[in-house]
Amino acid sequence: MRVLLGERSDDPGAVVVAGRTLSRHELIGWATAVADEIQGAGVVAVHATPTVETVVGVLAGLLSGVPVVPLPPDSGPAELAHLLRDSGAELVLAEGPELLDALPAGAPRPAVLPIGQEGGRTRRSNTYYPEPPAERPALILYTSGTTGPPKGALISRAAIAADLDALADAWQWTPDDTLVHGLPLFHVHGLVLGVLGPLRVGSRLIHTGRPTPQAYAAAGGTLYFGVPTVWSRIGADSSAARALRSARLLVSGSAALPVPVFHQLAALAGQAPLERYGMTETLITVSGRADGERRPGHVGLPVAGVRTRLVDEHGGIVPNDGESIGELQVAGATLFDGYLGRGGYLGRGGAGDGHASRETDDGWFATGDVAVIGPDGWHRIVGRASTDLIKSGGYRIGAGEVEDALLAHPSVAEAAVVGTPHDDLGEQVTAYVVADGVSGQQLIDFVAERLSVHKRPRQVHLVDRLPRNAMGKVAKKLLTPG
Repeated sequence: MRVLLGERSDDPGAVVVAGRTLSRHELIGWATAVADEIQGAGVVAVHATPTVETVVGVLAGLLSGVPVVPLPPDSGPAELAHLLRDSGAELVLAEGPELLDALPAGAPRPAVLPIGQEGGRTRRSNTYYPEPPAERPALILYTSGTTGPPKGALISRAAIAADLDALADAWQWTPDDTLVHGLPLFHVHGLVLGVLGPLRVGSRLIHTGRPTPQAYAAAGGTLYFGVPTVWSRIGADSSAARALRSARLLVSGSAALPVPVFHQLAALAGQAPLERYGMTETLITVSGRADGERRPGHVGLPVAGVRTRLVDEHGGIVPNDGESIGELQVAGATLFDGYLGRGGYLGRGGAGDGHASRETDDGWFATGDVAVIGPDGWHRIVGRASTDLIKSGGYRIGAGEVEDALLAHPSVAEAAVVGTPHDDLGEQVTAYVVADGVSGQQLIDFVAERLSVHKRPRQVHLVDRLPRNAMGKVAKKLLTPG
């Protein structure tokens, strides 16, 4: 994967993170100096704070061909110890050794390589590194499943290149763009799309440090990335939303964008946001197009090189009729190469038996998400199979459809729907709602007027807030009656 593919030989403002600016020349020289120090290592970890040092550290790994494990800056001692032990990281690129001070007894303590400037000056090297093999892992991204500790997904250089090129095509992303976002730099959204994307395309990057409406409004970008929580806050700040009218494209991902926020942004920012879908193991596989329509509640079409299908609980193919719900499976060049130590291949010095473990059938990856695909190929994600597919009285009900109906009520700010045990129905539709001036029964009646009666919530719990994770997704397993 050629990570530096931009047309500009040098750009004095190529990367801006939290107000600190690096030219392309400075970025490459600094990253090459770090690459000189880590070359030959099996795996390195990068303390993924929202800083230029994180960008430099990740780029150093790409240049030297050393797989990089991004460490979330909010990791607790136990999680940090697991990431270091499971990945076998030999070095940690961080601001200083104090990162490891809180590790529990017996935890691995790899050497810490300070990545900062020396004497106030940016380090620089002119070493030439040949392009590493495309199949070599570029990143090991840790993702939590429904059980057990986080697993390290091996993301190859080839998969990243294929995905970024497909997205550049879908979003008409060019070197003339300026990408703005304030997302964490240890996920696919903020790191792969938000950092490696600009490097590969050759566009400028402005990382705002924190994704506040004010920071987005002041950035003056052409392309903006955000999660639904970010877009909801921008939509609630009319002046910030109107400041984005000069942007070319607003992209939302990592969770479903509420339909009211979609319409709010369309009215204030002068354009509807574009939604896309993906996950750590597959990167981004489905998206709207910059030159295509925007449909609220839909995530678009498969990107170039990706195939999708729906299957039922018995493995049968579900028709693309716009109504039938099935588990989404994907195939293509963007898929990961398995989980580290669970059959995934790392290469020299790494764990694994040399065979990819994609948990697939004939090359198809089971996402665990349930979806509906229309006759025209447009995808609507219903939610997770484990929490968002409700089987009630013989019906298969998607939680997302009920949530959208609740959010259409003017008094509802947030809504989350789950299935809870019911003696007669097996599961019943239960809603947790943040609302003002409306009763649970009124909301039940409101949904019943808009959807089939069997989809109405049988219980509505009015709560002060919904529990969310770092990416703004509702943590449904933490929902309890208020």
